[in-house]
Amino acid sequence: MGIVKIADDLHEDIRRASAVMCRSINAQAEFWMKMGMLAEANPGLTFHEIVRGQMTMADLSLPQPQVA
Repeated sequence: MGIVKIADDLHEDIRRASAVMCRSINAQAEFWMKMGMLAEANPGLTFHEIVRGQMTMADLSLPQPQVA
């Protein structure tokens, strides 16, 4: 574990987002960093495709939408 220096305004954005997403400030920052890294490595994927792929890799069973 290390220390990452970020701008005060970005820290405030992380703090606000963490409250909305029910994450700690550190968990929110880590989530954004991980998603950013995955997005850079997979530019053809959408955010939702990246999240779905991560959940699949975690062996999480995802509910399927009801089709009428």
